[in-house]
Amino acid sequence: MKKCIIIGSGLGGLSTGVVLAREGFDVTILEQEAQIGGCLQCFSRRGVKFETGMHFIGSAKPGQTLHRLLHFLKIDDDITLQELDKDAYDIIRLGHKEYRFPNGKEAFISQMTAYFPNEAEGIRRYVDCVERVAQSSSLHTLDTRNADSALSTEYQLRSINEIIDGLIDNPTLRDVLIGNLPLYAARRDKTPFSTHAFIANFYNQSCFRVVGGSDNIGKALLHKLEQYGGRVITNRKVVKINADDSHVTSVTTADGQVYPADIVVSAIHPVPTLQMTDSPLIRKAFRQRMSQLPNTIGIFSVYLDFKDGAMPYMNSNYYAYRPGFSPWDCEDYTQTDWPRGYLYMHFCHEPNPQFARAGVILSYMRFEDMTPWLGTQVGQRGEDYERFKLERAERLIDSLEQAFPGIRQNIRHYYTSTPLTYLNYTGTPQGSAYGIARDITLGVSSHVPQRTKLPGLYLTGQNINSHGILGVLVGTVVTCSDLLGTDYVYQQIIKANQ
Repeated sequence: MKKCIIIGSGLGGLSTGVVLAREGFDVTILEQEAQIGGCLQCFSRRGVKFETGMHFIGSAKPGQTLHRLLHFLKIDDDITLQELDKDAYDIIRLGHKEYRFPNGKEAFISQMTAYFPNEAEGIRRYVDCVERVAQSSSLHTLDTRNADSALSTEYQLRSINEIIDGLIDNPTLRDVLIGNLPLYAARRDKTPFSTHAFIANFYNQSCFRVVGGSDNIGKALLHKLEQYGGRVITNRKVVKINADDSHVTSVTTADGQVYPADIVVSAIHPVPTLQMTDSPLIRKAFRQRMSQLPNTIGIFSVYLDFKDGAMPYMNSNYYAYRPGFSPWDCEDYTQTDWPRGYLYMHFCHEPNPQFARAGVILSYMRFEDMTPWLGTQVGQRGEDYERFKLERAERLIDSLEQAFPGIRQNIRHYYTSTPLTYLNYTGTPQGSAYGIARDITLGVSSHVPQRTKLPGLYLTGQNINSHGILGVLVGTVVTCSDLLGTDYVYQQIIKANQ
């Protein structure tokens, strides 16, 4: 049995651990925090539970891509899902008008055409393009028969706005189609159209919330890992990846313990990973390239605790943009026009809830706004920090009140988090929401490989593919394929779903 140490117990670390443990590896996952799960984590305040990252998932109906991966991991029966409104899984508010996204290709075309009858041809071309690009990647369809690597590569090198502007004439419709842009923090002229296509296709097939919180996914993966003989050790921060002249040998944790390893898989960001090893086998140029890659912007969150029976459960995701602003460039806010936009959601605490117990408002926040409090610890950042958060929270709630008049009176308590909070809990540089940004202007240099030049050291998680549950699990497939063989892993996925 090869000893495998995995750094980090987020979705990438846990799912990679499950696959490798099932294949006979001796897997130990080392987690720096007391709680497992990374962005799957939830927290409770005054008896109310809140999610921190994985707020909803897509393509989870039987036969769809995510369901096949969950079934491959054997956790689909361990989590309960609540489907979002099929006629409005996403609602986009531009100024004072709302646009609803229904599930299904033809339903989406019909609804968008009803909003924009003069764009009927362009809407169908757009939807067809999204479908072609999504299906061109065998990693995202788990189907090598219809893969088209040339098409996939082409749209990884062309920006979202270039493609959509070429298909759609109406500027308002262009903004509607990218209305869920906060899901991937896209930048104009930089983010590849393939990123948009994968996400649009993923959620248009079906869209769900995890009943009781996304930490149930983490718990299910932990249970499966332990069934296969693996383990997670919490409060174990890895500070050094040790190697001899040819291979990784062990890791050292902050308390001085050494864990021998034949293989080390890092499920955290590449930059802190590389900082843990001084092996000359990882060249200086590679280290420098990784450190210079841009990261996506951070998020300011307001967690809402609603009064009992006061807030009807909203079975949609709500994206709103202030009059005069587009989904593009919301990260370029000034201190006076923040927030330019936000995403508002409810948590699903039980099947078919009539009223919501909790919700969240999310809006972009640059890490530079955190400069006065860098180096401080959670709970010890001072009164200025608390005043800053209070002022920003009130602004967000004021914005929400414009779309939902009277909602403030239904809020019992609220809590906040900033990119600094995210930095402390996940270790992601600059408190980035989604890790390394995909940027077509950087070409292949923006690619993060799953295998490093130090034999035995691998990477997994959102940075080697993309963020979100599907992106991370695809990253797991990529990393495990390198260790077990691509054909073998694909056959195991197919076999599990027969």
